[in-house]
Amino acid sequence: MIRTVISLDESDKAWLDQQASFRHVPMAEVVRQAVRAYRSSQPRSEENFESLLAGTAGTWRQGDGLEWQETLRKEWMP
Repeated sequence: MIRTVISLDESDKAWLDQQASFRHVPMAEVVRQAVRAYRSSQPRSEENFESLLAGTAGTWRQGDGLEWQETLRKEWMP
């Protein structure tokens, strides 16, 4: 397990201490459980990225995309 240092408001720290005491676990375990719960509630970014790629594949129809980018970037240079 990797250790990390975080900064909390006094009220958040007090809440964590209270939860740890109530659950009879170390404060670090309360934080680990909270992080796991938060992560499981979030959509997986890999799946979102893959679905975004699939949903936008083939939408550029104006020639070579790299050539277009290079032309635009030339405008940025003095």
